Amino acid sequence: MSKVKIGVIGAGSISGAHLSAYAKNPNVELVAVCDRNEARARQAAEQYGIPSVYTDHQSLLANADIEAVSVCTWNDSHAEISIAALEAGKNVLCEKPLCRTVEDALKVEEAVKRTGKLLQVGFVRRFATNTEVLHRFIAAGELGDIYYAKASCLRRLGNPGGWFSDLSRSGGGPLIDLGVHVIDLLWYLMGRPKAVSVSGNTYRKLGNRSHIQNKTFYKAADYDAAKNDVEDLANALIRFENGASLMLDVSFTLHAKQDEMAIKLYGDKGGAEVEPELAIVGERHNTMLNLTPQIDDLTFNFEQAFYAETAHFAECCQGLHETRSPVQDGVEVTKMLAAIYESAASGKEIRLD
Repeated sequence: MSKVKIGVIGAGSISGAHLSAYAKNPNVELVAVCDRNEARARQAAEQYGIPSVYTDHQSLLANADIEAVSVCTWNDSHAEISIAALEAGKNVLCEKPLCRTVEDALKVEEAVKRTGKLLQVGFVRRFATNTEVLHRFIAAGELGDIYYAKASCLRRLGNPGGWFSDLSRSGGGPLIDLGVHVIDLLWYLMGRPKAVSVSGNTYRKLGNRSHIQNKTFYKAADYDAAKNDVEDLANALIRFENGASLMLDVSFTLHAKQDEMAIKLYGDKGGAEVEPELAIVGERHNTMLNLTPQIDDLTFNFEQAFYAETAHFAECCQGLHETRSPVQDGVEVTKMLAAIYESAASGKEIRLD
């Protein structure tokens, strides 16, 4: 079977995960990279031995050799570029979130149906080893009926600035950047039940705290302390048609003692923690048990998950699988995110169709 010829659109920070994973995959050939910053695109091309460099995505999409693309751009451009790629006959792996708005997400979904091409949403945590192991336990009924899930993804100091803190480009702050991961992961493990109502809150109290000294954190390439119009913190309660519920809180900055990552699910036969590391809880012979799977990665392994995600995408392009992260899932998660922001703005619970 021939290698999948792939182009990467956007050469910012997250593109490195895609480029590195593709470069290691014997079933993939990296043939093009695109960024509006030509120097950055050429640097990526030199690092990964990519023959073609572009500064606009339309020129890249006109390259007939390219079969598929990774879209690694700002959130507000995901819809435009993904639709253009689909219409150009390319398969698409679009970084999360699928889109900034539900309206755009529905346009992308329509383009997938119209063109018959593949679009995989970049829900990378679905491809982590600890997630895949737990998913098999859940599918086998080990947790029974999962009725409650909760997640905290809290940074005490971690607003990346740049486009991440520019509402017009990002669509929001920690909720759309971090919350999208944990909402999708829990929803996926719960069996993707239909969301029926959302109640949420967002807070802008601390800003980006650029005055803090002696504590380093990741900063976007276009970091500007003067630009920040996204929330610091968001929380939400999502209710599903089957009676289950999901609760979360996420922050870029918070007066917390330490960063926190906790992802948990509870069923009528057992429970599980995905983070900070995988653990499965159950009962045997009238005794409660805490089970620790013997696997290499009990927690999220960034490099492993991105390799698995991109390899899955390449195999889907070859017709070997149906994607595990279809466009429809991206639309549903976008609806949940949008409803949280709407609830926070209105102070009311939002009902979903």
